[in-house]
Amino acid sequence: MDWKPEKPPTAKEIAARFRDDLAAERYSPGARLPGAKGMAKELGVSLMTVQSAYKQLAEDGLVEGRAGSGTYVIDPKKGNQTAGQTARGLRELQDHLAHVTSQLSELRVRVEQLEATRSGVVDESQ
Repeated sequence: MDWKPEKPPTAKEIAARFRDDLAAERYSPGARLPGAKGMAKELGVSLMTVQSAYKQLAEDGLVEGRAGSGTYVIDPKKGNQTAGQTARGLRELQDHLAHVTSQLSELRVRVEQLEATRSGVVDESQ
């Protein structure tokens, strides 16, 4: 992984970077991800941070850990989708969620404005 963040990344950021790499098919099915110890040293984070990122990827169904061997990209022969397809689907879902969150925020502002207007009308009638 060629990635030199300015500050040490969180597990969530590391997992997101790997999701992007998997979506772009930078890792082929069955490929081994970089060792967690080496990745932790390279990124300037604790081993636990990288392990947490790998755990998130495993929970997403993108990789699997093999005791004593490492973390590997899920082979599509074992599942219905490739890791890249799953990662792209997750990215699309994240984009959609961000859009919905934005719309909800705009709606909240509009409701607050309507309530303020209504309160002003009620106050004037008293």
